[in-house]
Amino acid sequence: MNLRTLFFLIFSFSVFTSFSQTTKEVELKSSVTDVTVFLQNAQITRKGKVSIAPGKSTLVVKSLSPYVDDKSVQVKATGDFTILSVNHRLNYLNQLNRDSKIDSLTNLITKLGRKIDEKSSRKEVLAEKKSLLNANKSLGGQNSGVSLTELKQAIDLYDRELTSIKKEELDINEAIDNLKEQQSKLQKQINEVRGAKELPSGEVVIRVESKAKVEGNFTITYLVGNAGWFPKYDVRVKDVESPIKLSYKADVFQNTGVDWKNVKLKFSNGNPNQSGVAPELNTWYLNYARNTIYQSNKSYGVPSLNISYVNGRVTSADDGEPLPGVNVVVKGTTIGTVTDIDGNYSLTLPNNSSYLVYSFIGMVTQERPITGNRMDIGMQSDVTELSEVVVSGYAKRAEGLRIRGVSSANMPKKSSVVTTTTIENQTTVEFEVKTPYSIKSNGEKLTVDLSQYDIDALYQYYAAPKLDKDAFLIARIINWDQYNLLEGEANLYFEDAYVGRSILDAKSLVDTLDISLGRDKSIVIGREKVDEFSKRKTVGTNKVETRGFKLVVRNKKSQPIKLILHDQIPVASISDITVTPEELSGGKLDAQTGEITWDLELKPQEQKELILRYEVKYPKREKVILE
Repeated sequence: MNLRTLFFLIFSFSVFTSFSQTTKEVELKSSVTDVTVFLQNAQITRKGKVSIAPGKSTLVVKSLSPYVDDKSVQVKATGDFTILSVNHRLNYLNQLNRDSKIDSLTNLITKLGRKIDEKSSRKEVLAEKKSLLNANKSLGGQNSGVSLTELKQAIDLYDRELTSIKKEELDINEAIDNLKEQQSKLQKQINEVRGAKELPSGEVVIRVESKAKVEGNFTITYLVGNAGWFPKYDVRVKDVESPIKLSYKADVFQNTGVDWKNVKLKFSNGNPNQSGVAPELNTWYLNYARNTIYQSNKSYGVPSLNISYVNGRVTSADDGEPLPGVNVVVKGTTIGTVTDIDGNYSLTLPNNSSYLVYSFIGMVTQERPITGNRMDIGMQSDVTELSEVVVSGYAKRAEGLRIRGVSSANMPKKSSVVTTTTIENQTTVEFEVKTPYSIKSNGEKLTVDLSQYDIDALYQYYAAPKLDKDAFLIARIINWDQYNLLEGEANLYFEDAYVGRSILDAKSLVDTLDISLGRDKSIVIGREKVDEFSKRKTVGTNKVETRGFKLVVRNKKSQPIKLILHDQIPVASISDITVTPEELSGGKLDAQTGEITWDLELKPQEQKELILRYEVKYPKREKVILE
């Protein structure tokens, strides 16, 4: 124990002792009843009641999370008494209970021990059986012999029985070794839990005053860290003539140090940590470049913008151990995940993703550029330690008065019953889950169903065979903002088969939402260079080269389809080079980008061929690359 901790304990004890000389602390027992989970953090609602003696009393709500935001604590109460003040503190003398996890692991070890005892008992039975066989080796006694047939039968019996016994003994020994190995692993987990850094207990101290003995009903709300949720989706399409079945889900996690047992859940798209103050522009002073100071952001590498999937492992830089429950988020989005028990994570990325943000309370938050499909990181411990924080509010006796997070009332108030699933507030949307849930404080993800929609969509295939020969099915949803969707990962199912994962880009500003449903192997596309179109000649001081390609599209499905096909011709960046399209098979050319688009409709089993041919002229002394 270091001197700082020792000083704090002595100081805390002296404060508690002096304070208790005036008022005795009474525990206000409460339980978590409602939780509103934000994208980051969660608002906890606790309820409890206690008998209040005449005069001044000090009520203490114990065993709270150490990650409570002290500025967010609010207390409401009903009864004929007055709340004088509300304090929040951390109690290092009362560590959060870790016995439940240890008990669970111990029970598993006990069950394994019982199996080992059963196997050992069977070994003893086999030993007795073998001893009995050995005791009867003397056949027919000492004075009488046995026939050859009897001797052969006896030998066969011994061979058969002893072989069976030996084989079973080997199997039992192997099983016992495996069970003991499992016991050893569980014991290591127990040692890790016992050896882990103990967390202090959060407490809310409420000072009240009453003229007579009364019953007080209390509602305590506060914001807590180390919790949050990510929007996830299941997108199912039976065929291109059926509506989309969209399942809206929430991957919720919490590692607050306190389990949520049978609580009512709400999920909000709000972010209580985000500033609500409108930004203001400062004057932009323009100067010559030589007088401008450029400050570059330090990073570990340059982001690569063409990565669509990333996975990795998060460990502690102090000891190399895996870190479960680490929050991994694509910067600037609601797309994220948490690491599993082994510190592993995987994430589908939206287009042009640049950075991942790794955060975990007790560790320094890290922002890393996405430089590859595999990203392993080590997180450093945060040197900032939890310390006692006190926030106070004071009130005079008044009916319904509420100041600085404190309210009092003389008459009980009935809470309003929410009957709708989706609650649209002025700036946020909440999803209320009717079924109570229990979520342990272990950082593991729990998937909760929020809503299900049948949505009419326009289906269109998209392909760019120069880059990828497969066709991608795009579902276009009109007026999608009525569904209150957020940007997130989507599991894709097409024609009753899982086809992969994609990103539902709900940050789009257009009124049509495009959802990529993955590849469809029933649309066959080919692109090949046509040698007879590839020519080279010299005209005066210029070279003229021709290139041509044949594109073949076949619809093997039993339904007609619409396909947008993309290809391109080069765009000259200097005036000495000219590019002339010679044949586009009806495609539309964007002269600025060189992109060619074909809007195709194909009947079942229909095949179409397209020709793309262009000519490039440039000075013969130069060289250009056309492949």
